[in-house]
Amino acid sequence: MLTLRPLVILFSTIAILCLSLSTSATVIYSWVDKDGKTHYSQEPPAEANAERQYSEDIERDKIGYVAPIKKTTQSSDEALRQAEALVIKEKDSKQADSICDNATHSLKVLTTHSNLNRKNEQTGEVVTMTEVERQAAIKENQERVKLFCQP
Repeated sequence: MLTLRPLVILFSTIAILCLSLSTSATVIYSWVDKDGKTHYSQEPPAEANAERQYSEDIERDKIGYVAPIKKTTQSSDEALRQAEALVIKEKDSKQADSICDNATHSLKVLTTHSNLNRKNEQTGEVVTMTEVERQAAIKENQERVKLFCQP
């Protein structure tokens, strides 16, 4: 009767040998052509003087995608708003503090409540604020906090 233990040992040994053979270093030749371009090959070129290297010594490139960095350029509108906020801060600090307090309070309300009502400026009736309007108001108040609440 044949047991499985010797077969498992045999297959394990074969697998380990196969894996260890594939990790050995390969000889690679590199050379620069007359145009300054670097070439790599496993066989040396006949017409050029090649440098002998081993594959394990070559630094590998990073694999994956690197997201481009978005350049932050200040728009003229943003620069204008910052200049206006600076003028208000310098000329009337009480007004700047009031704008900061109102924006902070509005931001807290907008971020903690989802069903909000507002008064329609044209008709005067009370309407429910849409999510798009709420997000726009959040963004506007975050900008006010940034402009008036920070020194």
